[in-house]
Amino acid sequence: MRRFTLLICFFLSSFTAAKEKPGISEELNVDVPMRDGTILRADVFRPVGEGPFPVLMARTPYDKTGLRKGARRFAEKGYIVVIQDARGRFKSEGEWESFVRFDTNDGRDGYDTVEWSAKLPGSTGKVGTYGASYNAFLQWRTAALAPPSLVCMSAHSIPARYTDLEGMGSIKPGRRLQWWYASMTPDLRKRSGNPGTTSKGEAKKLWQEGKDKWLNFVPWLELPKTFWEEETEAVHAWLKNPALDPWALHKGVPRVKVPNFNAIGWFDHCNGNLLLDTETFANAGTPVARERSYTLVGPWSHTGRGGRKVGEIDFGPEARVNLFALELQWFDYWLKGEGESPAPDTPYRIFVMGDNKWRDEPAWPLERAVARSWFLTSGGDANTPRGDGKLTPEQPADSSRDTYEYDPENPVPTLYSAAAFTVPADQSPHAERGDILVYQSEPLKERIEVTGNPVFELFAATSAADTDFFARLIDVAPDGTNVDVSLGMIRARYRNGLEEEAPVTPGEVVRYEIEMNPTSIAFHAGHRIRLDITSSDFPNFDRNHNTAANPNADPELKIATQTIFSGGETATVLRLPVIPE
Repeated sequence: MRRFTLLICFFLSSFTAAKEKPGISEELNVDVPMRDGTILRADVFRPVGEGPFPVLMARTPYDKTGLRKGARRFAEKGYIVVIQDARGRFKSEGEWESFVRFDTNDGRDGYDTVEWSAKLPGSTGKVGTYGASYNAFLQWRTAALAPPSLVCMSAHSIPARYTDLEGMGSIKPGRRLQWWYASMTPDLRKRSGNPGTTSKGEAKKLWQEGKDKWLNFVPWLELPKTFWEEETEAVHAWLKNPALDPWALHKGVPRVKVPNFNAIGWFDHCNGNLLLDTETFANAGTPVARERSYTLVGPWSHTGRGGRKVGEIDFGPEARVNLFALELQWFDYWLKGEGESPAPDTPYRIFVMGDNKWRDEPAWPLERAVARSWFLTSGGDANTPRGDGKLTPEQPADSSRDTYEYDPENPVPTLYSAAAFTVPADQSPHAERGDILVYQSEPLKERIEVTGNPVFELFAATSAADTDFFARLIDVAPDGTNVDVSLGMIRARYRNGLEEEAPVTPGEVVRYEIEMNPTSIAFHAGHRIRLDITSSDFPNFDRNHNTAANPNADPELKIATQTIFSGGETATVLRLPVIPE
């Protein structure tokens, strides 16, 4: 009955006058009725010529006008393309429900839009979805409801859990505050009539002018309403319980029936991205979804996917990938029955940094990986690269310790992109900081490939009731260039998992296990493997206040003295997943 109703509503919906482009017709702001009566609006792009044509659909909270260029490119290739403003955003009606909420209409709206799109005049009835980041989040919400006309999707660069995006019970202020202030609230303000700028361009300018003030603001719960506008209540609810995960996209995977093409980067919340993929290959709801999905992992960040240069690091010509061509090949195969799938016989294609080569793999993590231990040792002076910290394959018999002070008023600054996205970065600007412990191997005599999640077993004590520890894996070239390739962190109170808060006893030696971000890096002969330990990476991560209070609610900041142990019964060790030659 719902399908019939949606079909009738389509023919009764109000259309903006169609615009003609060479080879394409355009209908802008077409009414799309949802099951609860809310009207969402979409632009529809059609190839000029004989159909029928399959449909591609993308939904976004960021203003669909930004998707028009890509929509026209797909329409020129023989697709009806539907791009839609999400509920409560820009031209669509209703109330926006941000991704910090636990119960939203995102999946239902996606389902209804897929089925509406399948019934467009001239459609074959087959629909594929596409988009990255939040647009990919909306795809996974839709796919978990299994709309019958959905055939495939191309959802890129979204982690499975919100806690993958923000960190362990924290907010990532560098990106998240900028995102709210400059991207999301101008339209909320426009719709509500609240005072302040409604221009994204003006909001970005204001953010740049005042970001230092806002990034150093404590606590987040006392930020002015202009940051969250009509979503203030929902954001505050999450900030009061930052260990909660309102996403859990991986839990919807058993209901997903269609294959997905995912293009992600080693520097882009990769652990959470790969969790979605491993769940898909193991537990998706149909054989085709389990066996025919495809994951491409490049040396990229959240932006610049498909390019060869990320930040200031050039990964060579092989890193460059034409993602539009791959997506088109994917859709042609699944929606038109033309050509071959871009997916090889194996489900993963990964880029091995250092070698700067692509390689196909049958599974993740790689079954042939062997855990190799590198132990920390020093004479008690591992602070800065000039110190005596070493990484060695042999476990030291004697115990030693290194100390540093972590002052949240003077945190280690993040080395990342202007858009506040993580990128591989030369760590030289931090060379003089005494609050970073540095441990490095002797120059390697042969190539060592590390592919997988490094695991760092840390023995440490702190003078605080709660604190953070960060571990950063770095490739040190013979010319001294030192580029980070993997990061891991742990918030002491969540050392036993996000489900259980456990403040530490000041001065007590505690064992922490930190699973670092996945990577694939070949350390070549003459290079050194380096591990840095510190307690901050700001503003990529919020500063731990070194108190047992909720840092989102309490403004107090304390200095913590951190002690790292190595050797003997408290042998701190880095375990690297090494691929045998």
